[in-house]
Amino acid sequence: MNTSPTSLRLEDVSTAEDWLAVLADHNFVDGALVPVPGTLDVMEPATMQVLATAAASGQPEVAAAVAAAKAAQPGWADIAARKRGKMIAEAGRAITAEAEAIAKLLARETGKAIATECRGELAVSADLLEFYGGLGSELKGETVPFDPSVFATTTREPLGVIGAIVPWNVPLVLTMLKIAPALVAGNTVVIKASEEAPFATLACAAILDRYLPNGVVNVVVGDGPNCGAALTAHPDIAKITFTGSEAAGRIVYQEGAKRIVPVSLELGGKSPMIVCEDANLEKVVTGAISGMRFTRQGQSCTAASRIYVHETLYDTFLEALQAQLDTMTIGDPLDEATQIGTIINAKQKATIDRYIAVADATPGARVVQCGTLPTGGGLAPDLFMQPTLILDLPEDSPVAREEIFGPVCVIQKWSDYEAVIAAANDSDYGLAATVWTDSLTRALDATKRLNAGYVQVNQNLTIQPNLSYGGFGNSGLGKEASLEAMLEHFTRKKTIVMAM
Repeated sequence: MNTSPTSLRLEDVSTAEDWLAVLADHNFVDGALVPVPGTLDVMEPATMQVLATAAASGQPEVAAAVAAAKAAQPGWADIAARKRGKMIAEAGRAITAEAEAIAKLLARETGKAIATECRGELAVSADLLEFYGGLGSELKGETVPFDPSVFATTTREPLGVIGAIVPWNVPLVLTMLKIAPALVAGNTVVIKASEEAPFATLACAAILDRYLPNGVVNVVVGDGPNCGAALTAHPDIAKITFTGSEAAGRIVYQEGAKRIVPVSLELGGKSPMIVCEDANLEKVVTGAISGMRFTRQGQSCTAASRIYVHETLYDTFLEALQAQLDTMTIGDPLDEATQIGTIINAKQKATIDRYIAVADATPGARVVQCGTLPTGGGLAPDLFMQPTLILDLPEDSPVAREEIFGPVCVIQKWSDYEAVIAAANDSDYGLAATVWTDSLTRALDATKRLNAGYVQVNQNLTIQPNLSYGGFGNSGLGKEASLEAMLEHFTRKKTIVMAM
């Protein structure tokens, strides 16, 4: 537990422990760490010990952060767009230079393995800043051929102060997906960091601030009912961008509707993976492990949690998948040998356990748990989980239909192509989908017919800069990771008509 006062300054920070020492109990507002009287315990999932205490922000703290962002926004918008972009890109390179310390911080607060998850998250986060940093010159309007007697043009303007709410599973990537395009477009931001894992987000904001005017990037930490609600309801928030649960997303959407401000939502999924009879089995098994995000303990919106395997490959696929999962190391997130870390907290673990119990109690269904749980080494056993395969489950089971957000994958056998496409689409969600086949005709047909916003063939990539990302249905509204996201979600279009 790290609660003692420190004489460290932000510019002197170099290790994960240093970051904890300076960030505990603080928000980051107007270029400075601001202490907050109320605090929340942040647990280290691997040890079940208090890692540090975090700010428990409410309406007063949110109001201060929004005021700082509002005061900074006109000056920030007056900076040339390409220059703003260069400043954002430079901040991305600075995060890369300090990535190792922040990756260790991220591993400790989320329970994700540093080797398979956290370093990669830092790399993608920095890449997002550099990607958007290069798009400043794309903030351009159009000349409209309306009438020879008038000059008609359009311009793109920033919205103002953006409220960004991010979850705990990949907090840095999801933060950068929101704030990088918003900042390049000339907006300022207030980030509501997850109270489960706030410190890496705070650290990255402090690094960003070195390259930006004070007040452009602000972070408040707190829970949803107090901190999140205050942010979404604040009258000076011009747009809300949210990633999280479907239930919370509905509340955020309602708050935006009350004030008629734009809202973008990424709310999760129950993503299908279809394995055709002609697929390369070795690649499919590797793709299933990466696609199900087992190294993230399945805590991913795009997890391929419904896998449909053609009957001719089903038995061989299962045998190979289980064998490979059995070799994966579950353990200390900071150990370089660890591939799979922990679930984020006891509440989430209990939710996952309930779904597994439902499957276990279903007549005819089978629950197969893979790998070996760690013992000793100062680790607490509470939040470690084995990758779990659910077989022979009815399609109408809640385990097959609802997002579990854990290392639980439902695997089904299929023989009829039309039926498997229908099963894959029989979901309230529509975030991601994959199809595995060596047939170009089959691939093109499936990608056309699958009801998902992010469809891949013979691969299962996570979010990538420059590939538009976002779902259909209950998976949310809007796109991220692309030029489209910056233009459509973080600017407003003005039409100007002048008589000649």
